Amino acid sequence: MTEFIHPTAIVESGARLGAGTRVWHQAHVRAGASIGENCVLGKNVFVDSGVRIGSGVKIQNNVSVYRGVEIADDVFVGPSAVFTNDLRPRAFSQDWTVTPTYVRRGASIGANATIVCGVEIDEYALVAAGAVVTRSVAAHQLVAGNPARPLGWVCHCARTVARTPDPPADLVCADCRADGA
Repeated sequence: MTEFIHPTAIVESGARLGAGTRVWHQAHVRAGASIGENCVLGKNVFVDSGVRIGSGVKIQNNVSVYRGVEIADDVFVGPSAVFTNDLRPRAFSQDWTVTPTYVRRGASIGANATIVCGVEIDEYALVAAGAVVTRSVAAHQLVAGNPARPLGWVCHCARTVARTPDPPADLVCADCRADGA
């Protein structure tokens, strides 16, 4: 399966798109970006130079993924989520440093969430819509609010399995267990 690039999208020479990846209306992928197989980049998505995106990733409309952000396989990024890459932004500063951000396998980021650079969102974590993430999020952790605070723990399918400060011994929900997970 070959990739699909909508006629209004811009994929610069030197950008790498994996097989089966779809780039929709008015998206822009810069040279030096690497996107895995079977990804979906929605309308008006911007992927900066040097960004690495794994396979099976869905990035919904109006998301900008700036240099310094690395997104692993099977991640979902909801509409209008925001990634930053500069901890001390000034319009007049020519001397700034990219602060890396990592989104690990299977994590989900809700619509309109803001991810402040320098954090790691670990495997299968769930960031609620509108959350402002200023600290790293543990594997399977559910966070919400401004600033984002832990609310509980989720199964790999994103169903809440506990509303406790510490992760439960078993992070598999009843529905997944019924399916043999």
